[in-house]
Amino acid sequence: MAEDLKMVLLIGSAPDAVQAKDWDLSIFTQRVAINNAWQITPDWDYLVYPEDFAPERLPPTPLKPSQQLIAAPEFVPQQNNFGGFVYAGGTMAFTAGYWALGALKPDLIAFLGCDMVYGTATGESSHFYGQGTPDPLRVDVTLQSLEAKSVRFMALAQAHRCAVVNLSELSESRLLFPRVSGVALGSPCVRQNRLQQQGELLNAAGVARALQAEKDLGYMVASGRYWEHAAEFDKTKLSDIDSLWLQAMRAA
Repeated sequence: MAEDLKMVLLIGSAPDAVQAKDWDLSIFTQRVAINNAWQITPDWDYLVYPEDFAPERLPPTPLKPSQQLIAAPEFVPQQNNFGGFVYAGGTMAFTAGYWALGALKPDLIAFLGCDMVYGTATGESSHFYGQGTPDPLRVDVTLQSLEAKSVRFMALAQAHRCAVVNLSELSESRLLFPRVSGVALGSPCVRQNRLQQQGELLNAAGVARALQAEKDLGYMVASGRYWEHAAEFDKTKLSDIDSLWLQAMRAA
């Protein structure tokens, strides 16, 4: 791969994720599928899925030697290294992102099919495989602002010298990452300076304030099963931290 840049692709289940079928995925060092997205391309390396993922929806075995399943025993420790589920947001796009950031240590993470926007038009599919549950939109104290959680992820990625981009071509996204087309990402001139450009989007003092607020509040559920302790979390204080994260991103 050009420039020896370690690029990771995260594929979600939005309808437009299927465009990955037509891409040259060899530009990515690793390809991470989330939940059902392994069905989109056989060229995935890791499949990240939650505890309640139906076993019959897992890919058939045996897997290729290069493929690996990533479940809670693998992703919970990584998530905890980045502050835990309460602050990171308890939905798989972010969970897979933090796992990839910690386990794969990439230079760039590209999200596809993770916009967390669900069509409401009659007959419009919510996922590439048809109708599914819009998990990120459920009532959950950790998901009050998906936009804030995306800024947090970008800020922590920046701290680990990893750029983050959104490959979606949809008009709307809950992810506030910079947009880049999948085709354009194959160009070295598009890839270069992504980290610097990302840093310019973030207010370092604002990031520090948000992280300090998280530390002061001190919420951590080491098991990852934060929903079992939901009554212990102050929704308003978590919302205030979300506001700090949104303030930590400079206006484009």
